[in-house]
Amino acid sequence: MRVKLTEKDVLNPLGKVNGKDISLNPLPYDFDRVSMVDNTKPGADIILKVLSESLGNRKLQWLHKPAGAPATDFQIQKAASADLAILALGDCGSCTSWVVLDAIRLEERGIPTISLCSDHFAPFARELAKSHGLSDLRILEVKHPIAGLSVEEVKEKASRIVPSFLYLLQLP
Repeated sequence: MRVKLTEKDVLNPLGKVNGKDISLNPLPYDFDRVSMVDNTKPGADIILKVLSESLGNRKLQWLHKPAGAPATDFQIQKAASADLAILALGDCGSCTSWVVLDAIRLEERGIPTISLCSDHFAPFARELAKSHGLSDLRILEVKHPIAGLSVEEVKEKASRIVPSFLYLLQLP
């Protein structure tokens, strides 16, 4: 058997952004308004809904944006009108990139964030955040995969992260 091997250079998409170092905003001890940023990936709405049910009587503001694109300036401004923003869902390369980059834009505006990514893409999300000067961005991991699952299967995966979500927020 003959095998032909070919070497190729591959560019790393994670470039260091020079001169940028961002401080993570502390999560509020008490908060009333939460922006739920849904990038319309399959299952994102379900996961956000499950998490929202653990937030008590807080006012929720739902925003929808395309998965493979940044939030518009208007959407970022609207999300920044809350005390906290929760962004979902990073479960592929481009959507993970935009969840992280949108979270960074909100953190730069003083809004604490929690980004939801599948455990398969969370390492990439952390590296991307680090390369943009925010190495401690809060990333909550959901078991991969999400796409292609039934509503009940996504709810089950989301319910497994509720304790970690409440721990992050220091809620009972």
